[in-house]
Amino acid sequence: MSLFLITVKQRVAANRTILEKGMTIELSANFQSDLFSNGSIPVRNAFMNKYGVDLMKLGGPGAIWQYFDIKKIS
Repeated sequence: MSLFLITVKQRVAANRTILEKGMTIELSANFQSDLFSNGSIPVRNAFMNKYGVDLMKLGGPGAIWQYFDIKKIS
């Protein structure tokens, strides 16, 4: 299993929901593609738990993936 660091590259705002540049979460997955499969539940839950931001109001993580910088840490 690998650890991934997901950082917001630029500000995203829609439907009274805002992601600010620099917001960061850490998630573990076997592959980077696993992060955004099956409705991106781990990514959605991580942003909700850490920041209280519902990514579904922004169209879901799959719709805004281009705003994320994803780096494999280990």
